[in-house]
Amino acid sequence: MDWQVVLALFGSFAVLLALGVPVSFAISLSSLLAIMMTLPMETAITVVAQRMAAGVDNFSLLAIPFFILAGNIMNQGGIATRLINLAKVIGGRLPGSLVHVNIMANMFFGAISGSAVASAAAVGGTMAPMQKKEGYEPEYSAAVNIASCPTGLLIPPSNTLIVYSLVSGGTSIAALFLAGYIPGILMGVSLMIVAAIIAKRRGYPISPRPTWNEFFITLIRALPSLMLIVVIMGGIIAGIFTATEASAIAVLYSFVLAVLIYREVSITKLPKIILDSAVTTSIVLLLIGASMGMSWAMANADLPYLIADALMVVSENPLVILLVINIILLLVGTFMDMTPAILIFTPIFLPVAQNMGVDPVHFGIIMTFNLAIGICTPPVGSALFVGCSIGEVSINQVLKPLVPMYCALIIALMLVTFMPQLSLWLPQMLLSY
Repeated sequence: MDWQVVLALFGSFAVLLALGVPVSFAISLSSLLAIMMTLPMETAITVVAQRMAAGVDNFSLLAIPFFILAGNIMNQGGIATRLINLAKVIGGRLPGSLVHVNIMANMFFGAISGSAVASAAAVGGTMAPMQKKEGYEPEYSAAVNIASCPTGLLIPPSNTLIVYSLVSGGTSIAALFLAGYIPGILMGVSLMIVAAIIAKRRGYPISPRPTWNEFFITLIRALPSLMLIVVIMGGIIAGIFTATEASAIAVLYSFVLAVLIYREVSITKLPKIILDSAVTTSIVLLLIGASMGMSWAMANADLPYLIADALMVVSENPLVILLVINIILLLVGTFMDMTPAILIFTPIFLPVAQNMGVDPVHFGIIMTFNLAIGICTPPVGSALFVGCSIGEVSINQVLKPLVPMYCALIIALMLVTFMPQLSLWLPQMLLSY
């Protein structure tokens, strides 16, 4: 292995990020520089261009723009309020009921929108004034919202899992979607346990018990939104359509729901929603294409083999290796967003995990869970910044109440890491995976 190539690759990448160069361009330029050290400039440019084109030339990637568009339509369609009301009647009797409502609403809404940032904005924007009125500290309310908004990255449909499927060599998207349910729910439940303990100590109020009539009315109003998940996953499991086809059906369903049934999205708003979706899609696909060039550069420098050998020097125990990988990914997540981290580190760590007998579906859930924690942490956590902005608190104020929630999330991550059946039970049962 050529250490100079590796140093050029990651050194230039770090410098470009520090200079504020967009991640996609930083990845492309650092890959080009590293490849130019072993190949002529014209050949290196051709290799990077070909890898970028090949990286986005994949039918499965069509699911990403469709799911993004469906999520944006649902975000504008009054879905958050209905899901918050449903969460109220389910968790209203728990100690500190409004924080439990916040967590459950993020689980519901995140699963529909597939975006942690959208969930933090939509749910947090609705819950923050209610929590303030009930006497909850703003920094604590913001911390709960920040820590719980990434649950939708595990609970399908999840664009992150689609990206992992691509870069991992074609891991079943259906299996990944099913594998995310229990870890995603575990993520939310772990936060609810911490919230209940804190609420008990601080004496936060409990909401009045809803009547059965209120429960059923609220459930019926939220049911059309929740049915999106049933339609998508039911169709995939039954073999009626693929995950990519399901994304197109999700767009049609969300359009009918938001425009024709709820009538909270007008036809005049659709061009802006479509444009916003196109911009988001272009960012994701450019990242994917650029990362394919970096993956080639790493493979050309034999970096995955070096990492594998280095990890085996640490220990030959699979549990220890997985623990080391988790620690590295937790550190990576503090300074890198999820999509580039998945694209860059999957080709490095997945072969090591597979050599130890770790299922690629299970490893995909580990990576997603791990990096989901990262978007809640400084210095570059996108969910952290949005949550603080929505809650009108500073990052310094919110860090202290976030600490016990970080601890709960890491404990849940360890359970998912070392108990593979939490991820694999549903795919094995429903897909004979």
